[in-house]
Order: sequence, then structure tokens, then C-alpha cells
Amino acid sequence: MAEAMIGGLLAGQVCSAELIWATDPVPDRRDRLKAQFGIRVGSANREAVAWADVVVLAVKPQALPPVLSELGPILAHALVISIVAGVTLSTIVEQISGEGRVVRAMPNIPALVREGMTALVLGSAVSEDDGHVARMVFEVVGRVVLVEERLMDAVTGLSGSGPAYVFQAIEALADGGVMMGLPRQTAELLAAQTVLGAARLVLESGVHPAQLKDRVASPGGTTIAGLHRLEQGGFRATLMAAVEAATTRSKELGR
Repeated sequence: MAEAMIGGLLAGQVCSAELIWATDPVPDRRDRLKAQFGIRVGSANREAVAWADVVVLAVKPQALPPVLSELGPILAHALVISIVAGVTLSTIVEQISGEGRVVRAMPNIPALVREGMTALVLGSAVSEDDGHVARMVFEVVGRVVLVEERLMDAVTGLSGSGPAYVFQAIEALADGGVMMGLPRQTAELLAAQTVLGAARLVLESGVHPAQLKDRVASPGGTTIAGLHRLEQGGFRATLMAAVEAATTRSKELGR
């Protein structure tokens, strides 16, 4: 996800390569980032944080405690953006010496192609300018919405985990096409572009998905026959249950 953010910032000309410093303990990863983006890289977290005005915490949840233990005393000057899943604002703020300007973010994997969806929670010490900076960082890789922190587990269950549900739906649609005689490559293209086009139509038309569905489903036609089969299989209820299960698991992991 950090690589997606770096790519978006550079492609969107939000900042230049010399204004980005990425740290990683693995030399091969640092070399790859340097070669791919031309940014500054290193392994010295404290040096990078002291230099930066905006610090993005992009580590696994289990790696965050030692990172905060090391950096907490020197983070007070910076706007801190955390994309660490399941970690609350208060957990991070408590480790920072000072008021702690912290933003919590939940981006998703389509940020890799700049079609991501990110939910932001702004900490109490975050200024209007800080909020603008945080939005700008994620708007270059997709869309942004502000939510209350109590809703972040639901965001994780929907947009965080949601791409996996859609990938499985695309796979199933393509398999259906193959079963009906389509070549695999053609079926996958038809399925993926159909999902992409349908999603864009929802976003750009502003029309409720149910109304768009009704426009496709003519009386006695092929689409209503397919929709009837989906209803028999509990399609909508299963997707709702998937969001519920992922939300519940996110809450468990955050405890």
C-alpha cells in the first residue's frame, strides 16, 4: 500500500521524488523503491521522521509497538497518518510526546491502480490544513470519505475486504462464461470490464443500484431469469453476511 501511495503522489505531481523518504529494514525492498521511484530510501527511522513534516505509518499491526516505542518521542512535530489496520487513534496518540496530530486511514488494494477507496478518521488535534493534506495524499490514489472512528471496522468489512469479494465474483462470472463455451481469456475480460463499467455507472450517474438493475431487467427477459437464480442462491444475503463477518473479525483483531 505504501508503494501505491508513493506512485500516486508522484504521478499526481503532489510532490517530487526528493521530498519522499521511505524506510524499510529489508535492503532488497529499499533497492526496489529507489529504482522504481527515484526516492530517498534508508533504514534509519528516527532520521527520516526528524526530517519529515508528514509521517505515514505503513507497517503490519504486530510491528507497530516497537516502531512507536522508537519514534513516539520525536513525532510531535509531524502530521502522522496511520494505515495500520485495527489500531485506534488513541493507541498511537498515547505514544507521542505532545498533542499528537494523527489521522487514521483505511485504504484498499485498488489504490495500486489509483482506483482506491479510503476512509479517514481525523484525530482531535488535527487542524483543517492537516485534514486537507491527508485527503490530498489519498485522493491521488482514488476516492476519500471521512467517517467516525467507531465505523472503521465496518469500513474494513466493506471496502477493505470488499475487493476480495469482487475478485471472487469476477472469477465466478468468468467461470460461468467458460462453462457456456467462451474462451477463458475472453470470459475474464467480459467479466472484469462488466464489473468495472457497472461500478462507474453507479458512481457517475448517481442513480440507485436497484434502479439501474431494473433498467437492465426487461419483463420476461434473460436478466430477470438470472436475477431470480441469484435470489434463490441467497446472493445478496451472502454478501451482507460477508461484510458482517469481516467487520466482526476486524473488531476482534483490534482488541
